[in-house]
Amino acid sequence: MTRIEAKEVRVRFAPSPTGYLHVGGLRTALFNYLFARKNKGKFILRIEDTDQKRSIPGAVEKLMSTLKAVGLEYDEGPDRGGEFGPYIQTERSEIYRDHAKTLLEAGQAYYCFCTEERLEKLRDVQKKTKRPTMYDGKCRDLPKEKVEENLSKGIPYVIRLKYPKEGRIVFDDIVRQKVAMENSQVDDQILIKSDGLPTYHLASVVDDHLMEISHVIRGEEWLSSVPKHIYLYESFGWEAPSFAHLPLLLNSDRSKLSKRQGDVAVESYLEKGYLTEALLNFIVLLGWHAADDREIYTLQEMEEAFSLDRINKAGAIFDTEKLNWMGGYYVRHLSVEYVAEKSRPYFEAAGIDISDNEKYLKVVNMARDYVYRLSDMVEHATMFYEDLTFSDEDRILIEEENAQRLYSFWVEELEKKADWDPEEISSLIKRATGEMGIKGKNFYFPLRLALFGSCHGPDIPTLIDILGRDGSVKRLKDCLSG
Repeated sequence: MTRIEAKEVRVRFAPSPTGYLHVGGLRTALFNYLFARKNKGKFILRIEDTDQKRSIPGAVEKLMSTLKAVGLEYDEGPDRGGEFGPYIQTERSEIYRDHAKTLLEAGQAYYCFCTEERLEKLRDVQKKTKRPTMYDGKCRDLPKEKVEENLSKGIPYVIRLKYPKEGRIVFDDIVRQKVAMENSQVDDQILIKSDGLPTYHLASVVDDHLMEISHVIRGEEWLSSVPKHIYLYESFGWEAPSFAHLPLLLNSDRSKLSKRQGDVAVESYLEKGYLTEALLNFIVLLGWHAADDREIYTLQEMEEAFSLDRINKAGAIFDTEKLNWMGGYYVRHLSVEYVAEKSRPYFEAAGIDISDNEKYLKVVNMARDYVYRLSDMVEHATMFYEDLTFSDEDRILIEEENAQRLYSFWVEELEKKADWDPEEISSLIKRATGEMGIKGKNFYFPLRLALFGSCHGPDIPTLIDILGRDGSVKRLKDCLSG
């Protein structure tokens, strides 16, 4: 019987509150979320804040709000509660100290009194001699009397894992199948730091067990830590969860995606106006693909299609051009009402009065053909809300005889009735070109320039439909000389 069949699927996303949510973190959260939903399990948010030096005030709230903004609702978490809380690790410190004491008593961990100065010198020597930078075990076998003496003197210490140094470990990973590592290459990891707080390694193992996590789905950078974690599970007499380590996210030059080389904050992409539907769809394809290799998915469709066995081993390229293409697809294909509502903050920030909702919807429907993110929508819409300005070159075209004839014709015809639909405007265009003998760009450029402020842009029926009869007549009259 497989693990999924044997027990409820419970997965966790466990970020550190060190700033914004990285796109790599969003992918980890998304894959955990999708796996939970696919298997009717639970998705838990746990905050791993034991590294207090790196924790940033307000980051926890920002992480939670960003997850909710993209639609990844967790079942348990700091603000949701649940029977396995608390869900912030600094609120669980006593639990970790008790478990560290258990390891000490069993001889599977030990006190280390080495100073940071000694450890730095050790690392320098190891680097110079091109050896792995790891603890040399100086305090590993200190006599009990010496340990008690040091403790009684109040000498600062950490607690380290007493990892076996002989043989090798072989473990299963859902993405990489069998993984083998030599035990001699595994460090005696610090479990409790000198400040009394646990490291990631102890805290995550203890929490994953106590919170009944069935699958640990996380980034590839944690793969080398699995032997330590498995040894901790064995030391406590616990069953280890199933592991799945996600491939790295890479820049286009195949270097690891990092803040130094590009924009990696999820919040930044949302502020720029990428629709959450596009962002999630793009993110899910970074290291995963469905059996039919399709590309467009709603979140519900991702939940139905997702599986861990279709995650790739190779690193995934974060291709911004692909994201932009996908952004454009969603802007054009979601309902105009939805896109308009999501675009509203950008228009309001620009001081544009969009109280005429019918006109606003028409503007958005036109503008979305030209953008891939909502923040660019205003650029393609201001000309419908502000007076047009023309360059000297524009004025030369506007004042040409044929252009003036066109403007007079359209003013006269449009004023014959109050309402015009696009089909009627198309018919009027055909009649105008026939009666006036003006065709092609000689017809469309002056007319579009007067209505839109540019010779290039939407078709004439769309422009008149957006501006309305009165707005169109006013702009045409503004371009008439004399």
